[in-house]
Amino acid sequence: MGRRKVEIKRIEKKSSRQVTFSKRRSGLIEKGRQLSILCESSVAVLVVSASGKLYNASSGDNMSEIIDRYDIQHADELRVLDIDEKTRNYLPHKELLELVQSTLEEPKVDNVSVDSLNSVEDQLEVALSITRARKSELMLECVKTLQEKEKMMIEENHVLASQVTKPQSLLLLEAN
Repeated sequence: MGRRKVEIKRIEKKSSRQVTFSKRRSGLIEKGRQLSILCESSVAVLVVSASGKLYNASSGDNMSEIIDRYDIQHADELRVLDIDEKTRNYLPHKELLELVQSTLEEPKVDNVSVDSLNSVEDQLEVALSITRARKSELMLECVKTLQEKEKMMIEENHVLASQVTKPQSLLLLEAN
């Protein structure tokens, strides 16, 4: 008698859902451990339950080393995406600058109507407000990243401080 295929859909009964979550979470963590052993790789598994409880497991390296490597690689990927986004955002600004330049060239400036100048001014104001909003967004992201790094460094400092105080307390006990 073989296993039957289980249709993947939400389990309605809460107790059955919790049991399935627990079993499958354990299986997922076991598969990660096996992958680490078989392939000599570092594996990190993060699972968040419906109630918000976090479960994690790592093999190979410790969880913080794996996450640090992920953050570094992810930051590089974000930089590449950011360059692509800047390139896409550059084209409308280039067109706007060309429009402003052609409108305000010396020989033509006397022939430009007030409506045309108002239109150019409106376009510049829109572009400026979009630029300021993006700048604010980037600055907030930077502050958030720095706060997270600060928090991690404080935690690491506490761990290191506790590691330093343990040997000192053992030395004091041995001296007595």
